[in-house]
Amino acid sequence: MNINLTMFAQALSFAILIWFTARFVWPPLIKAVEDRQKTIADGLAAGERGKHELEISAKRSAESLREAKQQASEIIAQAEKRATAIIEEAKENAKAEGERILVGAKAELDQEVFRTKESLRQQVADLVVSGAEKILRREIDAKAHADILSAVSSQL
Repeated sequence: MNINLTMFAQALSFAILIWFTARFVWPPLIKAVEDRQKTIADGLAAGERGKHELEISAKRSAESLREAKQQASEIIAQAEKRATAIIEEAKENAKAEGERILVGAKAELDQEVFRTKESLRQQVADLVVSGAEKILRREIDAKAHADILSAVSSQL
């Protein structure tokens, strides 16, 4: 065999191999690589979108937390105001009840004082009549006795 013919045959078979590879093997490999690149690019884009959505969600949750804290503080403030109002109302009711009890006690005391004075007047009148009877050593009739008692009572 001739070396030139061998070289020519090898060159021809190499050219056929290149043509066959370029025609039938290379396109599916290029397509697989492009598909893989597209899949990786889509994955990276989805990761970026996820990261962006995570940031947005974090902002939303922080805002929701801030609003919840604000609402909680408003509710607490309203509860404190209501508690203060209830305490003040209870104080006013207690004060009014105390004044009512005090007025009732004063009225009862005044009545008791009046009854005691009347009782004392009656006892003093009886003592005066008894003393006068003993001094005079004589009995006074009932009508005269009643007149004397009413006169003494009016003077006291």
